[in-house]
Amino acid sequence: MRIAIPPLVLKACETLTEHGYQAYLVGGAIRDSYLGQEPTDWDITTDATPTEVEALFDRSIPTGKQFGTVTVLLENMPLEITTMRRDGPYSDKRHPDYTTFTAHLKDDLKRRDFTVNALAYDPLAKKMIDPFSGIRHLKKRLLVTVGKPADRFTEDPLRMLRLVRFQSTLGFRIEKKTRLTLPELARLMANVSPERILSELNKMLLGRELFISLQTLYTSGLMGEIIPELAAGHKVSPGPRHPYDLLGHSMAAAHFAAPILPLKWAALLHDVGKLQSSKRDHAKISANWAKKILRRLRASNDLTEKVSTLITHHMFAVHPHSSDREIRRFLALVGPETAYDLVKLRQADMAGMNVNPRHILSFGQRLEARFNDVLAQEHALTIKDLSLDGHGLMRALDLKPGPLVGEILQYLLDQVWDDPSLNQPQQLKALAQSYLASLPQNHK
Repeated sequence: MRIAIPPLVLKACETLTEHGYQAYLVGGAIRDSYLGQEPTDWDITTDATPTEVEALFDRSIPTGKQFGTVTVLLENMPLEITTMRRDGPYSDKRHPDYTTFTAHLKDDLKRRDFTVNALAYDPLAKKMIDPFSGIRHLKKRLLVTVGKPADRFTEDPLRMLRLVRFQSTLGFRIEKKTRLTLPELARLMANVSPERILSELNKMLLGRELFISLQTLYTSGLMGEIIPELAAGHKVSPGPRHPYDLLGHSMAAAHFAAPILPLKWAALLHDVGKLQSSKRDHAKISANWAKKILRRLRASNDLTEKVSTLITHHMFAVHPHSSDREIRRFLALVGPETAYDLVKLRQADMAGMNVNPRHILSFGQRLEARFNDVLAQEHALTIKDLSLDGHGLMRALDLKPGPLVGEILQYLLDQVWDDPSLNQPQQLKALAQSYLASLPQNHK
């Protein structure tokens, strides 16, 4: 098998070998190349020590020098070069207590998580090194740990979540012994930082085989440790028209959602509040629960707010036959970008109810077309779109700054939603005067 190696990566390997050191390409780049995918990261392992690596290259950063890793910059391209090593015990369930450098490649590959990641390639001899049958497992599309599953997962429990993530992104099966070890050790996820868990979940959610990986996440007990609110939906009915239980509906919706991270999270958590209420208020409850879950996982404020907003409005009432006024109100309420995302979320929700795919596709296309038509009209959607602003309103009605100004502007916007032709300064002034005159004297 030939691997298309970027010239700068090959140059780094040649530099190492020219000075008497070993140089092998390892990790995901070799796996992805074998699968016909284009690698995004290239990692090199060598018997040169970090200090020796730094001496060979003009520009380098000691990104993980204590663990043998130096990032070399070749024409501004970052490339990780790591000294081959043996790892000591993992007392903190993440990092080895100590590392010992070695000149033996097999010792270095032995410490890796899965056999499909324990491959090495000699770029100069054009030779694959595969001491743990990784190629055979790639052909079988099988995920197997290097050595005993319990040993690998106890060293770093996050590897259990990485396993499920690879199931989603690669579409591989999990070897039986490896799969059966998960429930025994799921409790160890309590030792893993929320940030690391979130990183794996984010990658898993964007995988093409998400549904089966979510099933594994639940049956392994990992979901109960990480997102117990979601796991609690097992055998809970989400409503009379749903063919699946609440957990199944949420997993299916997430699987079919467009591959946009906030959408995936919103689809997964959009109905979690039905554990508390099956009425329409479940949307608001679900949004609050989603916030708590994502904050617990240390998600960014941006992701948390986007997911919460989508879930809050996922029960929106507009449809392809709604009036222009209703469409304008909706676009003004949530904003155009969120409105289009909400259509995608509704489609995922429908898919999670096993609705006919043609109906789902038609619904989305027709509603998005309505949004396009209304937006193309360029009528006012928000107060800032009115032809009369707050300063002009205060001058026209001799008002002082205060809540009343905002109240009148909102009234004017409401009128313009009904009849966009009213968005003219003189007409808005007349409407404002009429509204002001209708208010009780004490309110003015």
